[in-house]
Parts: sequence; C-alpha cells; structure tokens
Amino acid sequence: MNADTTKPAPLGYKHTEVGVIPTDWSVFSIGELFDYLPTASNSRADLGHTGTVSYVHYGDIHTRFHHFIDFLSDEVPCLLANKTVTVPRLRDGDLIVADASEDEAGVGKSVEIRNLGVTEAVSGLHTFLLRAKNEKTLAGYRGYLLEKTPVKIQLRRLATGLKVFGISKRALRDIRIPLPPPAEQLAIAEVLSDVDGLIQSLDALIAKKRAIKQAVMQQLLTGKTRLPGFSGAWKMKRLGEIVSIGKGQPITESSLTPGIVPVVAGGKKPAYFHNCANRTGKTITVSASGAYAGYVAYWDTPIFASDCSTISDAPNYSIKYIFYQMLLRQEQIYRAQTGGAQPHVHGKDLAPLVIAIPPIREQRAIATILSDMDAEIAALERRRDKTCAIKQGMMQQLLTGRIRLVKSE
Repeated sequence: MNADTTKPAPLGYKHTEVGVIPTDWSVFSIGELFDYLPTASNSRADLGHTGTVSYVHYGDIHTRFHHFIDFLSDEVPCLLANKTVTVPRLRDGDLIVADASEDEAGVGKSVEIRNLGVTEAVSGLHTFLLRAKNEKTLAGYRGYLLEKTPVKIQLRRLATGLKVFGISKRALRDIRIPLPPPAEQLAIAEVLSDVDGLIQSLDALIAKKRAIKQAVMQQLLTGKTRLPGFSGAWKMKRLGEIVSIGKGQPITESSLTPGIVPVVAGGKKPAYFHNCANRTGKTITVSASGAYAGYVAYWDTPIFASDCSTISDAPNYSIKYIFYQMLLRQEQIYRAQTGGAQPHVHGKDLAPLVIAIPPIREQRAIATILSDMDAEIAALERRRDKTCAIKQGMMQQLLTGRIRLVKSE
C-alpha cells in the first residue's frame, strides 16, 4: 500500500506503508500477530438448534454478527448430534474471518469470540481461525482490527473472484495493520463497546415493539378485543369482493430514468426511481414474482408499480385497514405461491383471501392505532440507523488515530 509522502506528516504523526499514523503506533502484518488454526467444513445442512458443539458459519458472520460473537447473548447454531469434528475448539479472544463474500465490501469480515464459558464451539466453513500469538493485540479490540480503512483497502485490492469474492490465507497473512499501544486499544474498545451496547438496546426495543404490535394486530383485526365505543357484528368478506386488484405495468431497467418516484418491482425495497408518477399514494402492493413473491407493502407516496399486484381504491373501506388485514395473513399469502423455482403470486391468488370487516369507523380507528405503532417503530429504527452511522464515523477516526483517546508519552 503506497503512502503519500509528498507532504510532511502533521506533528505527532508519521508516514508508513498504511498511511499517516500516530508516531507511537506500530504496523504489523496479520501473520506477525496471529497463528492460523484448522477449521471445520460442515455445511448449513449439518446444523441445528440443539447439539453439544456450537458452530460459527461464515454466512452468519455476514448477516447476523458484527465485530463480536457473545456466547452469553447471541444464538449460535450447533452441529447435529450425529456429526463430529476434531478441529480445535474456540477460545475467548479468537478472531474468525470469513474468506468469501458475495460483494467486495464483505471480504474479510471478522468477529471476535467472547464469553464462551463452558461452551464448546468451532469455526466453520469458509472461515479462517486466528489466535493471537502475542500480547500486541488486546481482547475486546481484535473485533475491530479489520475495520480500519487502510486494512479494508488492502482486503479489497487482494480479493479475487467475479460473482463471489474471496481472499487466500497467504494474502490475509500479509495484510498490514496499524496498531495503537495497549492502553489506547483498551480505551477505543470501551468507547465502541458502549456504542454497541446502545445499538443492541435499540435493537431489543425495536424487537419488543414489533412483538407488541403483532399481538395487538391479532386482537384488534380478529375482533377478539373491541375498541371502546364500538359495537356491532363484523362481516367476513373475500378480498376480491371489496376491492379491485390491479396489475403493475411492465418496465425494464433500460427504460428507467432518474426521478423521485420509487419503482416497486417485486422486492422488499424499491430498486429504481422513475421520472414520472403514474399512481397516487395510498397503494397496497404485493410482489408478484422472485424471492419476495407475496410480500405485502403499503405506500403513502406516489409509486410506479411494476412486477406486483396493486390495490389503490377501496370504496367504503379503509385501505390502510385492508393492508393490516393482509399483513396479518402474510404467511398465508406466501403459501399461495405457484411456479416452483420461479415463484409467483398473482391477483387471482389474492382474491379468495377472507378478511374480517367491522364498520368503517372502527376500521379507521384500528388502522390509526396500528399506524401509530408503525410510526413509533420507524422512529426507533431511524435512531438505530443514525447511531450506527455515528459509530461508523467514530471507528474511522479512532481506528486510524485521527482522534486520540490516550495521549502519547
């Protein structure tokens, strides 16, 4: 990695092969800091929820864990009882690195092991198991080692592959890491751990609020619990009886132009933006095909509906209430998929869906309560995302020495 040495380093900093770092920091290769230990090669099919040996799968490193796996709080799959492995068991402070990723950004994603206690665990398929060979790195800091910008640049440069990116053991061994003294490692780890704790508490609160909302939906949308001031019988109606189920217009990627209107084309999130709107807001969409066939969403803003069924007009009914009724039956809608390897959910598959219909005033009151709960959850998610962004900025400053928590002697 070439450092720009054309300008003098600021006072208290020095030029190195990984850029400008504080003068009291050092640069080491991963091979100088860690030994490699053997890992297991079991596939996801060999894993379950019960067993005597926990198994860290590279897919979980990419999707579920960030910087650490804490065996006191994180759920880690186990090898099935009829599977055995002879590779070394994990220890607290071990660093596990995923050697493959579907995108360059995920190359070299790593997690540090902590709070194993008496749990037996192994590092699994497509991972490198690194164990500190000296005391140059501290437990609690190792989980952030490969998150440093200079390190990520090296990882991306050394990644190989087209559809799946990987890094070899030899290439990883030569990665150069800027490393602060132990006292600063400890200070950085404590600060980032505090932010991680806030993020985890927000995640737990979001999960709790979602569970409460689901329970409220079960009560209010089935009539088991009635809101004060409402009475009268509910009617059971097929969806096709009360609304018109439309079909999105065909669209190709080449026909899309920049704009402010999201194109809903079968995924959980709009993939592109179109230059003009052809729909008003207050629209229910149900993805018609692909991995998310049957996914139900509600839009208050104008959209361009493509690969999905649409409900945008519900005379004498609350369209938001109908959305929550469909959301309550999300799994049932998923089961309506046809087409095998390329699943589809069409409007005709939605029409027979039976939902409970109270008087219109009660529909609106129920929809308002659930909308308020959604707004509360969305606010928490925004707070969580903002905290994650702040942490990312802190990491880039602290892990490169741009901001110091411990003064150099």
